[in-house]
Amino acid sequence: MVGLIARKVGMTQVFDEGGNLIPVTVIHVEPNTVVSLKKEESFGYNAVVLGLDDLKEDHVAKPYAGQFPEKMVPKRHLKEFRDFEQEVAVGDQVGVEIFESTRFLDVVATSKGKGFQGVMKRWGFHGGRASHGSKFHREPGSTGQCTTPGQSLKNTKMPGRMGRDRVTVQNLRIQKIDPELKVVMVRGAVPGKKNCTLIIRSAVKKEM
Repeated sequence: MVGLIARKVGMTQVFDEGGNLIPVTVIHVEPNTVVSLKKEESFGYNAVVLGLDDLKEDHVAKPYAGQFPEKMVPKRHLKEFRDFEQEVAVGDQVGVEIFESTRFLDVVATSKGKGFQGVMKRWGFHGGRASHGSKFHREPGSTGQCTTPGQSLKNTKMPGRMGRDRVTVQNLRIQKIDPELKVVMVRGAVPGKKNCTLIIRSAVKKEM
């Protein structure tokens, strides 16, 4: 597996060789810095820790700064990738070129927050009749028993906070990679708002 920390730019459209219009998401990938290497002898598994976005040293607490090597600027975003398939060393810069032989990506991000929502928007309930006098339009209906135990059961679909969850979209086909612009274009949509931080990695359920 190979992966990077990236940033979502937005969506656009491109044409393929056959003239078909394809919606794509543009992902900007600044070079990631290799912060540390974890070996199986010490940690029980092999992994690479990558960092992105420099922080001012005056704004970093000593416990957080202690995980970075000397003379390395602390990074805002850190991500550990297990079984990294590319040979790297601490301090190396890893860019979008590692996906040159990859066909599909998995993208992990925090979805957009939609605030407090009712059951029709949150869970897709149909609701009641919209006609006059129905007295049941957008309400959830019965949520529990009126006898023992006399309470709503766990996992009952009810109104509540919607969105802002960790979401993984799998098997997105890479449409184009532009090393000069440091951009990857993938077919379809990815979670999160514009300029949000993404974790992109080679797909685990599809071949390279």
